[in-house]
Amino acid sequence: MAGAAGAGEVHANSSNIKRRIFFMWISLSGIIPAPECPTPGVQCESGNVSMGKKNIVSGLLLVFVSLFLSACGAVEVKEHAKMQVAHGDSTASLAETESAAAARNTRVVDISASASIGEVIPALLKKRLVFVGETHDNYAHHLGQLDIIKGLHRAYPDLAIGMEMFQKPFQAHLDSFIAGDISEQQFLRSSEWFDRWSFDYRLYRPILDYAREHKIPVVALNASKELKNRVSKVGMAGLNEQERAQVPAEVDRSDEEYIARLRKIFHQHPGSGKRDFERFLDVQLLWDESMAERAAAYLKDNPAKKLVVLAGTGHLMYGSGIPQRVTRRMDVETAIVLPADNLKIKPGIADFLIFPETATLPKPGLMGVFLGVADEGVLVAGIVPDSAAAKAGLKKGDVIQQLNGSAVKRPSDIKIELFEKKPGENIQLTVLRKRLLLNDQELDFAFDLGG
Repeated sequence: MAGAAGAGEVHANSSNIKRRIFFMWISLSGIIPAPECPTPGVQCESGNVSMGKKNIVSGLLLVFVSLFLSACGAVEVKEHAKMQVAHGDSTASLAETESAAAARNTRVVDISASASIGEVIPALLKKRLVFVGETHDNYAHHLGQLDIIKGLHRAYPDLAIGMEMFQKPFQAHLDSFIAGDISEQQFLRSSEWFDRWSFDYRLYRPILDYAREHKIPVVALNASKELKNRVSKVGMAGLNEQERAQVPAEVDRSDEEYIARLRKIFHQHPGSGKRDFERFLDVQLLWDESMAERAAAYLKDNPAKKLVVLAGTGHLMYGSGIPQRVTRRMDVETAIVLPADNLKIKPGIADFLIFPETATLPKPGLMGVFLGVADEGVLVAGIVPDSAAAKAGLKKGDVIQQLNGSAVKRPSDIKIELFEKKPGENIQLTVLRKRLLLNDQELDFAFDLGG
């Protein structure tokens, strides 16, 4: 079952999306030593930041806060170091406390410093490779990625974008789209977007439109879905020679903290006890090593280029997914930028943190059906109760043969046709309804999409 047609899309308000991103800039210049902490056990926090006057840059409100996460951590004041005002020399106790704090090298974040986007882009421009993370279905994260790309591209036009969302065997189709040789619908079909990535294309559309407009190369970073599925089934050790040739020659398993984080994620998934963690780890390593290998190869082949890599935050945090696997392959200056609105901030997690203001996509038009594969079209595998399709009279087991006069053969054909449709727009379906005792019946439906 391929999922509901539009049922899993991102819903949103449609007009006047306001964008504001707070940037936290990790820099030694923002650190001041703290002689003591008012409350033992308090951890340095970056939320609830009260900001001063904000600078509006090209319609986007951006604030940069100087931050040094690698020195920010829990402050612990041990019992013997506390001031004993009532029972002893308070001056001596204060000196002991200050000495203990200094020995711990405690740091404080200076949140009074702020800067405009124009002041941070030069810092990123000093790096040849910039990683920008995301939560895949968060539209605000993608708008933040686009703002960084625009800022870098205006200052350094010889830029490329690497994307986790595209698999390496489809690079030629990506090139054709960026060059303007094929239409958007042709691109979605030839790249097999909805079969291989599945997230709402509209989330990434502004980035790809900007790249196409400015002829910025987009690099397909990821391993193929087929190879991923094969590794998930048999592990890397079970691959045949032909399959093994598609895996990077060097796969590093030495990062114990990386493996520990993945193990924690693995055990959070339902049914993890019935699956093999080593297979799960193999898939993650396949992704990270493949994307790192492709990024490093592109930079080596294009020595004048800077590269912005867009990938899920889990592939970038602490540098142990893709970033360190690139720098293992080549000497290159990097920066990691992560959205922090749903991130637990810890020392060393990134170089820059962004806090995008909420932004959501317009509501998609929905049929309200689950789609599956059929021999003669697209199977209606289920109907959402009270949906537009249910009200129109579609039934589970129907086979959709045409949508708006065009033949459909797989669920992605329907998704490509509908992804721009809005609630209330009318569609026409030709459906084959199989009957047990009578001949199959061809039916036509016309109805407005729901929201």
